[in-house]
Amino acid sequence: MCPKSAIPTPTDPRLDAWRTFLQAHWQVRRQLEAELQEEQQMSLGEYEVLLVLAYSDDRQMRMSELADWLMLSRSGATRVIDRMQTAGLVDRVSCEEDRRGQWAHLTDAGYERLRSASPTHLRGVGEHFLDRIPAGELDDLHRILGRVLTSS
Repeated sequence: MCPKSAIPTPTDPRLDAWRTFLQAHWQVRRQLEAELQEEQQMSLGEYEVLLVLAYSDDRQMRMSELADWLMLSRSGATRVIDRMQTAGLVDRVSCEEDRRGQWAHLTDAGYERLRSASPTHLRGVGEHFLDRIPAGELDDLHRILGRVLTSS
């Protein structure tokens, strides 16, 4: 773990890494979004909802947890789930432990929609991210970013 340092100044050269990280993240997400929209008529946010639910226990997650996972406000998550429910991709299920709570549940149609959109998304992840970084450097990047994830 790195020792705590003073608050960086705007001219701190270490901020170049931060800015590059943000720009790369934005650029890759923008490219993935455009490809999903063009080829699958699906937003990246909708794809991410399907993906998160597919990997969740019983293909469902509490709405509040889903919003946190996707970095959306509660109302933002509600709007996405509303659209996806209308399309038959997810259902809302009442929470047995807390009658006020709701779960978003991936339907079979939602799972099939995820499967059909995944080749577009995975191709984009490969083209716009994985293929641009040598394997050894990907291992380093994974390790380095893991430090950021575990520090909070």
